[in-house]
Amino acid sequence: MHEFVHLRLHTEFSVTDGILRIKGVIKQAVDHKMLALALTDRHNMFGLVKFYSGCRSKGIKPILGSEVNVQGEEFNYRVILLAKNLVGYRQICDWLTRSYVENKIVDVPHIKEEWLLDDGLQSDVIVLSGGVFGDIGELCKQRKFIEARAKAARWQECYIDNYFLELQRFQREETNELIELSVQLGSELGIPVVATHPIQFAKPDDYVAHEVRVCIADGEMLDDGGRQPKYSQDQYFKSVAEMNELFSDIPAAIHNSVEIARKCNLEITLGKYFLPDFATPNGEPLEEYLSVLTHAGLDQRMLELFPEEQKRSSEEHTYRSRLELEIETIIQMGFAGYFLIVADFIIWAKQNNVPVGPGRGSGAGSLVAFSLGITDIDPLRYSLLFERFLNPERVSMPDFDIDFCQETREKVIHYVQDKYGANAVSQIATFGTMTSKAVIKDVGRVLGLPYGLCDSLSKLILNTPAKSYGLLEAYDEFPELKHRIDNADDEVRRLWDMSLQLEDVTRNVGKHAAGVLIAPSKLSDFCPLYLADGMQTSQLDKDDVESIGLVKFDFLGLRNLTIILEAVKNIAKLHGKELHLSNSEFDDPHVYKLLQAGNTSAVFQLESQGMKRLLVKLEPSRFEDIIAVLALYRPGPLGSGMVDDFVKRKKGEAEIDYFHPDLRESLDPTYGVIVYQEQVMQISQIIGGYTLGGADLLRRAMGKKKKEEMDKHRALFTDGALKKGYEAALAEKLFDLMAMFAEYGFNKSHTAAYAVISYHTAYLKAYYPACFMAATLSSELDKTDKLYEFYQDCLANDLIVLPPDINQSYYRFTPVAIEQKDKIEYGIRYALGAVKGLGQNVVDVIVAEREKNGNFIDLIDFCRRVDKKVMNKRTLENLVKAGCFDSIEPNRAYLFRNLSKIMEHIEQERVNENQGSLFDVFAGDEAQNIQQINLDSYPEFTLKEQLTLEKQAIGYYLTASLFDEYHDIAKKLEIMPLSKFNTEDEDIQEIINARYAKLKPKVLIAGIINYMGSRPTRKGGKIAFIRIEDASGELEFVVFNDEFEKYKHLFKIDELVFVEGEVIYDSFRNEVKVNASQVFQLDEVIQNRVSSVELSFNSQHDWNKIKTILQLSVDGSSSVKLNYANSHAECSLVLGDSARFSPNYANLEQLSDIVGKTHWRLQLNRV
Repeated sequence: MHEFVHLRLHTEFSVTDGILRIKGVIKQAVDHKMLALALTDRHNMFGLVKFYSGCRSKGIKPILGSEVNVQGEEFNYRVILLAKNLVGYRQICDWLTRSYVENKIVDVPHIKEEWLLDDGLQSDVIVLSGGVFGDIGELCKQRKFIEARAKAARWQECYIDNYFLELQRFQREETNELIELSVQLGSELGIPVVATHPIQFAKPDDYVAHEVRVCIADGEMLDDGGRQPKYSQDQYFKSVAEMNELFSDIPAAIHNSVEIARKCNLEITLGKYFLPDFATPNGEPLEEYLSVLTHAGLDQRMLELFPEEQKRSSEEHTYRSRLELEIETIIQMGFAGYFLIVADFIIWAKQNNVPVGPGRGSGAGSLVAFSLGITDIDPLRYSLLFERFLNPERVSMPDFDIDFCQETREKVIHYVQDKYGANAVSQIATFGTMTSKAVIKDVGRVLGLPYGLCDSLSKLILNTPAKSYGLLEAYDEFPELKHRIDNADDEVRRLWDMSLQLEDVTRNVGKHAAGVLIAPSKLSDFCPLYLADGMQTSQLDKDDVESIGLVKFDFLGLRNLTIILEAVKNIAKLHGKELHLSNSEFDDPHVYKLLQAGNTSAVFQLESQGMKRLLVKLEPSRFEDIIAVLALYRPGPLGSGMVDDFVKRKKGEAEIDYFHPDLRESLDPTYGVIVYQEQVMQISQIIGGYTLGGADLLRRAMGKKKKEEMDKHRALFTDGALKKGYEAALAEKLFDLMAMFAEYGFNKSHTAAYAVISYHTAYLKAYYPACFMAATLSSELDKTDKLYEFYQDCLANDLIVLPPDINQSYYRFTPVAIEQKDKIEYGIRYALGAVKGLGQNVVDVIVAEREKNGNFIDLIDFCRRVDKKVMNKRTLENLVKAGCFDSIEPNRAYLFRNLSKIMEHIEQERVNENQGSLFDVFAGDEAQNIQQINLDSYPEFTLKEQLTLEKQAIGYYLTASLFDEYHDIAKKLEIMPLSKFNTEDEDIQEIINARYAKLKPKVLIAGIINYMGSRPTRKGGKIAFIRIEDASGELEFVVFNDEFEKYKHLFKIDELVFVEGEVIYDSFRNEVKVNASQVFQLDEVIQNRVSSVELSFNSQHDWNKIKTILQLSVDGSSSVKLNYANSHAECSLVLGDSARFSPNYANLEQLSDIVGKTHWRLQLNRV
């Protein structure tokens, strides 16, 4: 039996076909004792690093290539390209890259045939003819044998002995005939033949799973009778023996697969970095230039940090010594160029009005970075450690993550492209996979199963933000899912089994949100590229590009930097003040007052309800407290008791213990609690005698919790402490504490830098709330939920929010000055861009016309002046619904119902303008075709109608609340306002505290439903979380399964409900909620709650109307008391049991129309 090597292999990285995992297929090759294996995914090399390193680790020779699409002169086809060496690899990378960038056919990249055949001799690439998929196969199929012979000769002329005719035997009718023709052709022309097998999956049983995968990619149904399968059941990974048997009649074809493997000797260097070249101004060495630039930068920073010369002189030695140490380390590790490259594009960004964050990650611990302007926070002031970022005892590539303004980040990327060359800069690939929940839905769709069935099964996998479950893991974790699968019918069992086979298979390719590669030469020298959203992107993910030595720079877009920039512009425009936010002064009392109140909606990193509660509890009073809060608000510290201990020490409720006086300076910022990784490193240095580099290794060891390493470091730490004169007991205690806190310790450099942005946004909210919140709202124009949240925060902070106005609003929210009773208040004008259906292009046209020719007089004038190409009927409807014309015409119904008439008339005017006669020339201005439009009269919308339409256009109620209609009746029914349901209210506290009494009091609440959410319970039921709002606030009530099923017909968005239930306190969220036991409609509450109705009136005429409404009878639910008065006398009369009244909302409203809202009242039943 001859050796054999598979040269045609599609893995999951072919994306549209192939389900082989790279690790799995390598294992199969090992099991079959294969010497080599080729990777030839469909027109890409996405998996090359994983395949190359995987094969090498298992002693298999990796052969890299691709089955590529070729654009021929008459038809398109496919061939296989294999790299013989590094030159060949780069050539294939170049062809693939050019095909994605230059030559897509119906969005599918193709290599032009001329690239392959017209560039002279190719001695570094092997070409396999493609078999039935290739040009020779297609020409033979068309019976064009002369052309086939000429084409094969042309390939041979270009590739000489590196061109092979591919022989395939699988379930395709044309393969056997093609084999005969290919052998004959090869014999005539002296072209060798080679046996291949088009592998798509591991074993025959995987065929159906592969078909499902193909259907998912193609959007087809598996059992569609009209679908033509592209693959066959025998396209599995065949053994050497099977391939020998398959081609027993042509042993040379088997032998040549091994010969090709011998020819392919590609060596890819992994783990070596290739930095882009940085050109210094006068050709100085990088190291010298870095030193000069850094020292000059520190000179400037010292002037900013220490304006007083005496203080500056006293700090000079400390800063300069630290700087020299860092420079020496950077140069020693060979990273001078890296720092200069990062500094260059950051300085360019700052000089070109692109806001840059003060720092991110451990890079903020570098004084060199601070001096170069890469970061903007003083590392010495906050005890940030350089060795946490770049450790000479642990050589690894430095990695600066840089935050840029979200809207201008692309400008920096374009600058980098211009500086280093567009072909040397790209973004980085990401690979989306079929995750557990998604694969069930994908497979279910392809199998033709009902969406509801697949969705219900998927929802039984209860992923959380912190944890996503695989299918088998979810099966073990969630009893209801396990029960469903264990008792499944054949359809569900098939769905589950197929999903297990396809889970985590690569489904699509995207691009990394932030990663940018900069190469020392064109990127295709290192890996092929493809296009994602028009941007060149590597065909390797971030781990693989680092493996082949490319340097990644993270250009992150941070929305809050955009908000700060816009807020500062707003301040300049509204207040005439050029605000410069300091990166070194963080002691304003108004800022800390805002933080202590938990008034931190829209404040960076401090927005969540949990964070607000922590701020209120902690009462931060210094910048170090903000840094600590950002580090502490995570599940680990919150669950460990660290946070409570920190708060108590801060507030003097617990003693501060520094363990030893020598540690006071390190632990004082956190009141003796070990919060940061840097503190672990400092303790290791001060007590254990470690270098900071060694301390960083200790920190990492503690994080990994490997016993052998921990034992080794314990001994080193204790010995070091003894040598420095500390007691062994102290060393043991500290080591145990560090080991415990290392699990929760956070990177202080990161939180310190982010605390700067937190402080800046808090400062803006404290001093310029209108300017800041306008910018914040503008950043969320297309996110209704966030707009509503920030709108509510504006109201809570007494900011006036003016409605959208066609003559006053712009695309974005704008701060405005409002005259109020001899003083100026500041508010916000609502954005036209926040009205649904109004894109920026539409608003820009409106504003341009308004600014050029003056305010719009009415809707007709607006329609005449605004280009109809950008303004359709739906857009106009939304403008009216949103109230944008209220300042011109407050009756929205009048405009809305006349809209079609107006548009038809305007359209006719435009037609007439284009059909003017000769006489119009002499008629002057009076010949204008503008005519008066006679609009129909309409009554105003009811409040509910108006608000329903307003919500359709804006996403929530802006000018009023649906509850306003029911405010009076709720008050008469003595319904408690929702704003009372908070932990500070004494009445609510009393109810909560009485919860454990024998008789648990219940409350009745009312509101309009504005949110409904639910989750399944472990027992298979449902628990619903429903939020209601009244004129005073919002409240969430909880409905368990039985009650939910009973009352679910009442749960509708924008509808009024009354809920009776038990008040509960949610200690985790520090919120008051209600557990619902009964749910009512308004008329039910009136019937049950009202015992008597008292009416006051003063005329016989009123009484006649009242009698008609009351419809008194013995069956009425309420007694009636009448108070009658005229100019002569007054009396009160209680009607007997034979004259009772059945009140409901409709007839009470009718009574209001007759006697007025204040001339009737209700007497309620008391429980």
